[in-house]
Amino acid sequence: MTRMTAAQLLAEARARLERLTPTRVQAAAGTGALLVDIRSELQRERGGVIPGSRFILRNVLEWRCDPASPWRENVIGETRAQLILICNQGYQSSLAAATLHQLGLVDATDVIGGFQAWRAAGLPVRPARRHPGTREKRSDHLRKDRYVEA
Repeated sequence: MTRMTAAQLLAEARARLERLTPTRVQAAAGTGALLVDIRSELQRERGGVIPGSRFILRNVLEWRCDPASPWRENVIGETRAQLILICNQGYQSSLAAATLHQLGLVDATDVIGGFQAWRAAGLPVRPARRHPGTREKRSDHLRKDRYVEA
């Protein structure tokens, strides 16, 4: 197996995707595409969330999206809608969308420039909602509320 750099891996992943601008994503979401936010909870807390997006932690994304997984999200398993992933700047989401292709979700793609491009385009963002009664420990040993879907 030939070793690849991270840049080569990213380029290979993106070559398989039809990446979308934030404006095209907003239009696609309006016609049924499912926007999946894979940013960390801290990024969502700080930057806000996109109304109507679905939050799935990156570290469980494959299990939540795999049609054969007993842990898949029902909304993903029950729809034929295009999955559009968004991360903070569009790098992590490209790699994740390419992985979803390998699971058979060949229409999966991501947002060019990620959440930062979405915000810069002036598209809707709102503060993250607190999920009542749940807490999560952060690496700086402070506690914060946990957030759910937009």
